[in-house]
Amino acid sequence: MHRFIFIAAVLIVALPSAPSFAVTAKEKMATCKFGADDQKLAGAARTKFMKNCMANKNDPRGDAGAAGGVPPPPKN
Repeated sequence: MHRFIFIAAVLIVALPSAPSFAVTAKEKMATCKFGADDQKLAGAARTKFMKNCMANKNDPRGDAGAAGGVPPPPKN
């Protein structure tokens, strides 16, 4: 039983500091470029996609703060 407690404690301390969760700007750019290429975007559409992708603003629903944080009512 002590073994499991020790393992859990080590994981709790070690996991938040793991650098494997970090995404560098270069990796993010490669991911966004792949997404734009996959969708065959060009011109203004590609520029807009890349800008939103790099800023993590790719939610087609818009800004969450626009509605005051209140979700819209469900459609029947």
